Amino acid sequence: MSIVQKRGALIVLEGCDRAGKTTQCKRIVEHLTQSGRKAKFMNFPDRSTDCGKLINSYLTNKDNFTDEGIHLLFTLNRWEARKQMEQLLQDGTTLIVDRYSYSGVAFSSAKGLDMEWCKAPEAGLLKPDLVILLTLTAEALAKRGGFGEERYEVPEFQRRVMGKFAELRDDTYWRQIDADKGQDELTVELSELVLGTIDACGHRALGKLW
Repeated sequence: MSIVQKRGALIVLEGCDRAGKTTQCKRIVEHLTQSGRKAKFMNFPDRSTDCGKLINSYLTNKDNFTDEGIHLLFTLNRWEARKQMEQLLQDGTTLIVDRYSYSGVAFSSAKGLDMEWCKAPEAGLLKPDLVILLTLTAEALAKRGGFGEERYEVPEFQRRVMGKFAELRDDTYWRQIDADKGQDELTVELSELVLGTIDACGHRALGKLW
């Protein structure tokens, strides 16, 4: 009797800039790998692609685009990775992703673009099995190293972004976690959520956004 291979889980960490998403994503992947599970770290924007290089120039204030134009570049950057992501997931690899479509929609709509317009080009991308929204107070955020180095790292703008995340939040697959704690404590909390999701979604079909 053949055994049907379980697919991997698509896990996304979202939140304001400097909330510790990248660090925690990498720590979760390490934890999963050490426990014998296949896992891979991914992040958006992927600045290594041609599209990603244009985005990097924008984020580091070397280039300017219209709000609509940069939103579509971010969306294209995710579409570039869709096929690879699906193949990895079907192969049983869990993807731990630093930012995804929700960031694209939250940041662009925080700049004044219509939220439904922002969501439209993301439709059809893979739907995460779990979105973890990391939150920080403004005071805790200001203490984080490196904050303010890139275009969007302005406290008032970050507050607007978090308000947009609240509008996008869907409690059927989102979990909000306070990130103002020690790295080890946070990694343990997040890893428990991730492991539970991996076990629960292995035989479910991959969904699509919106």
